[in-house]
Amino acid sequence: MSNSADIWAVVPVKDTRMAKRRLGDALSDELRRRLALAMLEDVLMALAASPGLAGIAVVTLDSSASTLASRFGARILVNGARDGITGAVTAAAEVLGAEGHTAVLAIPGDVPLITPREVGAILAAHVRQPDFVIVPSHDGRGSNAILCAPPGCVALKYGDDSFLLHLQAARRAEIEPRVLRLPGIALDIDHPRDLAAFLQIESATRTRALLDEVAAPGRAWRAAAI
Repeated sequence: MSNSADIWAVVPVKDTRMAKRRLGDALSDELRRRLALAMLEDVLMALAASPGLAGIAVVTLDSSASTLASRFGARILVNGARDGITGAVTAAAEVLGAEGHTAVLAIPGDVPLITPREVGAILAAHVRQPDFVIVPSHDGRGSNAILCAPPGCVALKYGDDSFLLHLQAARRAEIEPRVLRLPGIALDIDHPRDLAAFLQIESATRTRALLDEVAAPGRAWRAAAI
């Protein structure tokens, strides 16, 4: 089904000037902004290179993110952009569902190791209607990719321990969830330890290039990675 289904990727993006506060003192405000945009570029590159997708929608009010997304032919949506990840993805699903699209694939903008192969694995797992496919975060608590077919078939609520909550929500909607464990998508960067884990994996990503460019011996993520 995945090769012919009308599946749109949805990427919610917060204000990059306020991005990644949980990284604390590991990065300056300006470097956090640049990091957010570098990770978003890696995500958009992977999605744009994934032939099974019908389109990409980025939900944001951030001008830098919008400019970057436009370079990849993404559609910019603003409804729900102020309402956190849950509000942004839900609003996008409503818009896309009303237009008759058959499925949405929600992907965060902070999973720089995502690959077209992993995106293809999610699309290949979509073999029924209705359907719910989910990829947990590396710690098994978060929800780093969710495919809903049709859009809005499961009520989403991101946050702490959202993975288990989303499994429960799918079952309440009488859809047995399909769980995929994909290491690239699983590694979202929220904490200094995530940066350390990311740097232990060789990659030709924009994110890696940025971190190598600004790396210094005293930086928290570099010290943790050594």
